[in-house]
Amino acid sequence: MAVCGRDLCVGISLRVIRFGGHRPPLQKAPIVKTSQIVLGTRGSELARAQAHLVEKAVQSAWPALKIDIKIIATKGDEPRMQVRDFRQGRKGLFTAEIERALRAGDVDVAVHSAKDLPSEKNPGAEIAVVFPRARIDDVLVSKHSGGLAGLPDGATIATGSVRRKHQLLWKCADLKIVALRGNVPTRLRKLAENEWDAIVLAGAGLERLGLSLAQNEINFEDSQFFLEVLPSEIFLPAGGQGIVALQIRVGDERAKAIIDPVNDRETLLCLRAEREFLRLLHGDCNSPVGVLAKIDNGKMKLRAQVFDQGLVAPRESKVEGGCAEGERLAVQLLRQINGEQE
Repeated sequence: MAVCGRDLCVGISLRVIRFGGHRPPLQKAPIVKTSQIVLGTRGSELARAQAHLVEKAVQSAWPALKIDIKIIATKGDEPRMQVRDFRQGRKGLFTAEIERALRAGDVDVAVHSAKDLPSEKNPGAEIAVVFPRARIDDVLVSKHSGGLAGLPDGATIATGSVRRKHQLLWKCADLKIVALRGNVPTRLRKLAENEWDAIVLAGAGLERLGLSLAQNEINFEDSQFFLEVLPSEIFLPAGGQGIVALQIRVGDERAKAIIDPVNDRETLLCLRAEREFLRLLHGDCNSPVGVLAKIDNGKMKLRAQVFDQGLVAPRESKVEGGCAEGERLAVQLLRQINGEQE
């Protein structure tokens, strides 16, 4: 059997050998005809680092495969871009151009930070593969040692996340929160250049750029910053945080066969559950919502917190069920958070 595409044939051969008139079990051997695949990604340093992680993993699975990386500019990368259409959500601004290139056939696989993808499904594309989830934690990057407790009264913290803004004010009501845009190195430079006390970043992004969290401090260019991993009980991450997602055209069995060997299936089940909760809530990373699915011993635990305008504390709840029941659990969780009867 084989899965064939433009220049590639991926499949299995079936070989039968007779011994004493008995037919042994069928044996499978891979057949690969070398070809080329094109990965599409944003041009930020973090996005390129993630694309190279994908390239390395896929190359390990298919050593003879030629892999190219195509950098695609998105509206979200424009320095003077202003987000006006919050109904679409900020996430689409970092992914729409890449998805268009995917549908047009300019790239074969779109590489995304999963949390950047809108929760509504794209009819022409599917998330086929994900990498194992990196750390989920948000990290306080500060000019002061001692974490949140070491900040001065009325400290100024910059963040580009509405969710993090609500979580910070839930934890420390006297903070002043200011808006922050740009890729990770740009945000670190802005912290150095402005009279802010701290910023909040995803720990996974820092580590993928080679900035270790182990010593609780980092040196960036000419600046030294102190780090605190924020407690996930309060700072529940955005849906998909820490996950690199690979998107292909619907029905593209060739691309799916190439990238499937690097798939982490438990992480994919968790991502689907988180995205379904956000879809039902009509939420994305521009919404003050945290949601996290974990699988342990075959059971999925799904937890969420939803911040409402005018209220400091979130509505929150958690559910548990089978690892393949993510969509049902998302419905159950939303009903519990909304106070609906089962």
